[in-house]
Amino acid sequence: MEKQLIWLLFILGACSIISCNEKEKERKTRINKPPNIVFVLADQWRAQAVGYAGNSSVKTPNIDSLASESIVFHNAVAVLPVCAPWRGSFISGQYPLTHGLFYNDKPFRTETLTIGEILKKEGYQTGYIGKWHLNGHPRGTHPFSGRDQPVPKERREGFDYWKVREVGHNYNNSFYFDENDQRHEWEGYDAFTQTDSAISFIQKNADQPFLLVLSWGPPHAPYHTAPAEFRELYVPDEIQLRDNVPEHLRDSARQVMADYYAHCTALDKALGDLRQAIHAEGIDDNTIFVFTSEHGDMLFSKGVLKKQRPWDESIKVPMLIHYPDLLGMESFAVQDPINTPDILPTLLGLSGLEIPESVEGRDFSQALIQKQELGNEAALIMLPVPFHQWSFQNGGREYRGVRTKKYTYVKDLLGPWLLYDNEMDPFQMHNLVDLPAFEQLRNHLDRLLSEKLEATGDKFLPADEYMKQWNYLYDRDDSLRAENYLEIGR
Repeated sequence: MEKQLIWLLFILGACSIISCNEKEKERKTRINKPPNIVFVLADQWRAQAVGYAGNSSVKTPNIDSLASESIVFHNAVAVLPVCAPWRGSFISGQYPLTHGLFYNDKPFRTETLTIGEILKKEGYQTGYIGKWHLNGHPRGTHPFSGRDQPVPKERREGFDYWKVREVGHNYNNSFYFDENDQRHEWEGYDAFTQTDSAISFIQKNADQPFLLVLSWGPPHAPYHTAPAEFRELYVPDEIQLRDNVPEHLRDSARQVMADYYAHCTALDKALGDLRQAIHAEGIDDNTIFVFTSEHGDMLFSKGVLKKQRPWDESIKVPMLIHYPDLLGMESFAVQDPINTPDILPTLLGLSGLEIPESVEGRDFSQALIQKQELGNEAALIMLPVPFHQWSFQNGGREYRGVRTKKYTYVKDLLGPWLLYDNEMDPFQMHNLVDLPAFEQLRNHLDRLLSEKLEATGDKFLPADEYMKQWNYLYDRDDSLRAENYLEIGR
């Protein structure tokens, strides 16, 4: 009996060793396989609108759970906080004045090398679902004429699986075009069915490396169009507002915030479904999962809505990178700023791929692997040409600036305009730019900005010069301005 027991223990031990060896073999095989990339992009989701950032009003349990297992970027900065320019910088790793998209609805240059083309050449299956906003419209046609048209195959920048609409903000029963330019309807709230399409793509490609970009339209306005079940989660009177929302706008702001947060919670549900599907396929460990947004939304902070402006509600976005095989499962907070053009080279670095010479952003993959700060003091922010909601007539102005982990410094064409200590003044209510006590700090940040501009070949010219250089036309009345437009609001 004793011999039988010893023999049984020996067999169990051997099986355990074989099992461990098989698991280790599987792990090494998975690590040696190029990682998948799932890039989830929301539109106009500001950095402050997530639970993990300390917001107790918004409900984002799935995103908060992801943050607990991810690299968390607390100062992810949108280089030019508006739709098409951000997208151009993301897919190319270039700054807006290099790739030429510094104004919505202009055509992205097809000769620019993109993430889809790079990874497709490396053998990746490539898919794009949702909002594109890179095709633009022909010169001289209505500024929004391209938004409801299919994107030609030669302008899809390396993406093969294609369920895309150029631009649309009707999130219920909206439409898209497929690979053959056939029009289809997204049933119900489109972020949910777009996520279903993403899950289908993942299931079909789980055995080979793939790149998938899932680009949701919300929480971009209209704010009140989230499904009723999510709007019912929020009572406007219970919403906590930021201190920089003017008193006379606070009731309106609470209603808008409640509707905005309803979109956020609906998208959080979709993100949870997507992550569950990735886990079910057994590919979570070898998948680089990114969640971020292209820019924020002022949402009545400083009394205004939307984006383009240099304040944190506009320029800062949530950003998480989850990649267990290389980055582990322990959350790590990054305080150094990371900029939009840095995303592509960092993803390529994490994937072990060569970074093309055309890329201007920095690869921070080694710092992330070693769980270190990025060593990046400042991120460049810019607005070469104000347009649409923040046109010259609406107070828009050309600006360049830097956002460090502590300070914001911005110049317009007249000179230094804004300086904030964001640790002491998180709502950016006290402009220090003209105070003698901060002259040394201002000069230091001005040098940082000058270095950024020199490195990117940016001469900080008036808007008209860039419009002429790229042969663009202003949309509608965007070119109109008062002679003293720069002095308004100073």
